[in-house]
Amino acid sequence: MTTTDTASLLSVAAEAALAVPGVAGLQPRLVHRLAAAAAPTHPVTTPHPAPPEAGIRADRAPDGSGWHIEVRCVLAESHRALDTARHVHDRVRTAVTSHLATHGVAEPVTTTVTVTRIFGRHDTAKTL
Repeated sequence: MTTTDTASLLSVAAEAALAVPGVAGLQPRLVHRLAAAAAPTHPVTTPHPAPPEAGIRADRAPDGSGWHIEVRCVLAESHRALDTARHVHDRVRTAVTSHLATHGVAEPVTTTVTVTRIFGRHDTAKTL
């Protein structure tokens, strides 16, 4: 798949993860957070939040036999974290596998879900 196809995989995975009840958002990876912090800001403008795809990483397997998708998510405290993470795992893997199949690619997909934070009622600002 080409670079633009990788971008579409990120989008498909982000959409699938965000559709799971209990997911408050996706946590951008460190590289995206550092880039946002280093970007010049003007006092008149507000910083743009990272796109949801920033919380997803898609890599080819080392032997080229498939894809590995990593999802970094923030969960709502009102849902059980283990169940929500499993649901994210299953939904993302199914969505990416289906997306690949619609493009004529039948490759295995592995998925890792990392819960980076539990967002609760006591949190006053939702910063991802």
